[in-house]
Amino acid sequence: MTCWRRLAEWSEANVWPRLHELLLAKLRSANALDFSRAAVDGSHIRALKGVPRRDEALLTGAGRAVSTT
Repeated sequence: MTCWRRLAEWSEANVWPRLHELLLAKLRSANALDFSRAAVDGSHIRALKGVPRRDEALLTGAGRAVSTT
């Protein structure tokens, strides 16, 4: 598909970071940025792939606890 090809080409050519910087520069020059209510969150968690196996799943029902020693 053309849209995916173009997206890949633009991403490889660093179009998005340059566009972001250009837009920020224009907004700054127009004094149109207000960071007084901005919040930054740098946390991330790795996504697990697939469904957990039964032995990996946390059991919450009644039963005997597995020894970890």
